[in-house]
Amino acid sequence: MSNAPEQHFDALVIGSGEGGKYLAWHLARSGVRTAVVERRWIGGSCPNTNCLPSKNEIWSARVANLIRRAEEFGITTGRFAIDMPRVVARKREMVDGLIALHRDLYKASGAELIMGEARLIGTKSVRVALNEGGEVTIKADRLFLNLGTHATIPDVPGLAAAGPLTHIEALELDRVPQHLIVLGGGYVGLELAQAFRRFGAAVTVVEGGHQLAGREDADVAAAIEKVLRDEGVTVHLGASASIVEGRSGDRVMLRANPAGGELTVDGSDILVAAGRTPNTAGIGLEAAGIALDPRGFIAVNGRLETSAPGVWALGECAGSPQFTHVSFDDFRVIRDNLAGGDRSTQGRLVPYCMFTEPPLARVGLSEAEAARQGIHVRTATLPVEAVLRSRTMSETTGFMKVVVSADSDRILGFTMLGAEAGEVMAVVQTAMLAGMPYTGLRDAIIAHPTMAEGLGGLFSRIPARPSGTVG
Repeated sequence: MSNAPEQHFDALVIGSGEGGKYLAWHLARSGVRTAVVERRWIGGSCPNTNCLPSKNEIWSARVANLIRRAEEFGITTGRFAIDMPRVVARKREMVDGLIALHRDLYKASGAELIMGEARLIGTKSVRVALNEGGEVTIKADRLFLNLGTHATIPDVPGLAAAGPLTHIEALELDRVPQHLIVLGGGYVGLELAQAFRRFGAAVTVVEGGHQLAGREDADVAAAIEKVLRDEGVTVHLGASASIVEGRSGDRVMLRANPAGGELTVDGSDILVAAGRTPNTAGIGLEAAGIALDPRGFIAVNGRLETSAPGVWALGECAGSPQFTHVSFDDFRVIRDNLAGGDRSTQGRLVPYCMFTEPPLARVGLSEAEAARQGIHVRTATLPVEAVLRSRTMSETTGFMKVVVSADSDRILGFTMLGAEAGEVMAVVQTAMLAGMPYTGLRDAIIAHPTMAEGLGGLFSRIPARPSGTVG
């Protein structure tokens, strides 16, 4: 029996990720006595290990690539070198500033930040092993779980023993790997594969699926693959890893079984980018009556309520799409419902970006998703080089693609691989949220020369509606 002192709060948030921290700050400012338990990352993974740190180092890699291309722009640079310790130091300086900002926001809000490891010992009773030593028991009237996820290490013989990098360790490397093997061809793997190639590493991507970026249309995936191959990244598709030998950081070997053969890749380091696992195991959720779904995520309804009364879950641990901006919207769903509203996560239009160069951005349905759902559509594409702004920047790689209903003029989805893709996507997303027919963007006067100007040309390529349809 523990002698840990007991505290009581009106609201307790476990995890200080995007949704959890904003919820805590909001509740505390509203006069609700609120505490947040965080075991390590103040502010969550986004400012510490994921979104912002990765984009910080990716930007350094982009600068290196621009220097290599300097002669294209009439600039003479001479020899240059990659200083990885300084690359990492720049990232750490940014992270330190963000942590300081978060501490200030906690102090200003009145929410109490408790650093330690939480475990549920009752439906709304939590025991915290404090990082500074000792324990405390916290009871709360309302409990909010913002537990996050961690990188999945596939059950490949020898992989765990090889001490593989995840994105966290990769972003702390103060050296350029001689040969980086990237296991997984999703967003994280591709962003870091290109970045380390630009820093000077040999890079091999091994993907078990038939294409990179598995959720995208085949033409989009093929274009991404070409970008990487053109930069010198080796890509193996349909190659499921069978065994790993050696030690990452020294010498490591990966064997895989592509169709009709065997593949062996020798490298100095191996990075695992094969998905995410929820941080829901071993912290007492089941004993507290909080049900999990078959994948181990917390089961919630559209209001993010769990199976236990007075307990909510938000962010990635609740199975929400794994993006910071979605976690923030989860906060808004809970905030508004606590105030008497009726807001749901159902039917959200979720945008996302992959920060390769050129970047990939998508919102809504892809052409393949529409086909799987039996939705009849019209599509159009426009090469980025047709957008005159791209020529001023010498960034002409990629294309735009739009999916429009066959029976109406409603925009169902948009994808862009090209310079400033995320910003252009936001224009289309706004039109979709407003219910604007595609003709609104087709006929709009858009400033010249901008990348968004290409939307006029793209939407002008939409085929006419089949005769006899109305919309």
